[in-house]
Amino acid sequence: MKTITSTSIPELKILTAEAWNDYELLDSGNGARLERFGSITLVRPEAEAVWQPALHEKAWKAAQAVFRPGQEENGGHWETSKPLPERWSIQRGGLKFWLQPGGSKQVGIFPEQAPQWDWIEAQVQAARRPIRVLNLFGYTGIASLAAARAGAQVTHLDASRKVMTWAHENQQLSGLPDTSIRWMLEDALKFVQREARRGSRYDGLILDPPKFGRGPQGEVWEFYKLLPSLLAACKQVISAEPRFVVLTAYAVKASALTLQAAMEDMMSDKHGSVEAGETALREQARGRLLSLALFARWAATD
Repeated sequence: MKTITSTSIPELKILTAEAWNDYELLDSGNGARLERFGSITLVRPEAEAVWQPALHEKAWKAAQAVFRPGQEENGGHWETSKPLPERWSIQRGGLKFWLQPGGSKQVGIFPEQAPQWDWIEAQVQAARRPIRVLNLFGYTGIASLAAARAGAQVTHLDASRKVMTWAHENQQLSGLPDTSIRWMLEDALKFVQREARRGSRYDGLILDPPKFGRGPQGEVWEFYKLLPSLLAACKQVISAEPRFVVLTAYAVKASALTLQAAMEDMMSDKHGSVEAGETALREQARGRLLSLALFARWAATD
């Protein structure tokens, strides 16, 4: 029997999002997380928090709202113990954004992605030239704001008109010029395929696909079924001298090794390096790391 050995074993990386003035993961456990967004404390479900909470029960009961999941995967409702504003703003560095609890446990940001925002800014600045960035599944736009603030010309795409408006309001709140971001209400795969046919090219790609979603015309997105097609299409719109590509995955049965292999395949003809791993929040109560997403990213080697 022939033994196959690998001469290179990938070293996975943990990107840790530390607390900042307007955000803290206060505690976690029993399938939930206790967080502070500005002056508002919330309790949200979190399957990864399989341990016991560190803080006393009264700290959890003092939260202004708790999200109670429903029978549907992304459904549920908020129970409030104190009046909760319809929306409020927080900031990190020079970026400001609106938060708003809705029909799911999300409030408008994924704070564990803060290291990625910093990395995107650094990649744009390192280019030392004007670059074009495409942000697919852009949600409320924090990554787009980070790229735009660093000087990139950003195309931000999402299939939801509501979150597109939300992202535009975040741009205005952060004081970024309207011309820094182009807004596209589109299906991601169709848009990229059309951009490839048009000969459009981008120097940076931000891919944050959900496990499942629908486009504006009812197009169905399924992570495992369509990610290979999306990456193949994205390869066709990468410029001759790209700066970066970052891919994030949530709530999927995959590993960082899977994303790393996909990224290496996608960028095999470009001169750069790939790293992959997990993004995590550091809990304030006991310092535990709460893993929340997988990522793989490629950066040009100068």
